Amino acid sequence: MDLDLRKLRYFAALAEHGHFGRAAESLYIAQPVLSRQIRALEQELGCSLLTRTTRSVQLTAAGRQLQEEARSVFATVDASIRRVHEADRGVARLVVGFATGLHVSDAVRAYAAQSPEVQIALLPLKWWEQDVPLRDGRADIGYLRRPFDETGLRSVPIGTEPRVACLPVSHPLARRRSLTLAELEGERILDAHARRTSSAEEKFELIASGDGIAVVPLSVAQSYLRPDLVHRPVTDAEHVQTCLVVPRGRRERRVQDFLAVATRTLAPAATRLAAVD
Repeated sequence: MDLDLRKLRYFAALAEHGHFGRAAESLYIAQPVLSRQIRALEQELGCSLLTRTTRSVQLTAAGRQLQEEARSVFATVDASIRRVHEADRGVARLVVGFATGLHVSDAVRAYAAQSPEVQIALLPLKWWEQDVPLRDGRADIGYLRRPFDETGLRSVPIGTEPRVACLPVSHPLARRRSLTLAELEGERILDAHARRTSSAEEKFELIASGDGIAVVPLSVAQSYLRPDLVHRPVTDAEHVQTCLVVPRGRRERRVQDFLAVATRTLAPAATRLAAVD
């Protein structure tokens, strides 16, 4: 079947607002029109997307899944349209994504000196979906940490970095020069299982507030230095691997050239970071 993007956008608006009237208003259409389009979408998919009440709508399991899929679809479509417009204007553009704490500025400067005609845009990547922008077209190349879903992606190893424990300065373990995983047993570790956070800033604010501690890559801790926190090496924690990542099949000259420049430029810095004790 062919998925109607208009119906999908209508559904996305309804899922966001949770109310037919407000969703119709945001779309500048009549509510009965929206209702008909949503029912038509459900018929085309062969499943119920909503549980309707007199006051609001709730997404079914299928509806929640479609909401997630719609975000990726719209991002892909928007990125494709952007590239079409850039081609029409004769613009050469490269979007470089980077994970929290990883720095691509040296590679960007080196590439810009080599290819000044290419416009470079930078995209910070969220830790829970660092590979997603490479799949939906928002980013052309990324500087990531493993693990991530590598299906359909090509990875070039750059280096490794140690993990450190981030603690409030008042924590008893903060007086140690280094720590082991055994010494952290019994501590509340702020990770995706204990408490999912939307950003490093939120995580470090929780740590400073005494809500727990975190074990993070060294470059993340170094990017958020603050007087009420300390970080200490965890000597027996496995190092984190860093790599440059491009979607398989992307053979544009500017993508391949940036990959080569970034590999040469970033690897020495990654080696120095891995040597930090």
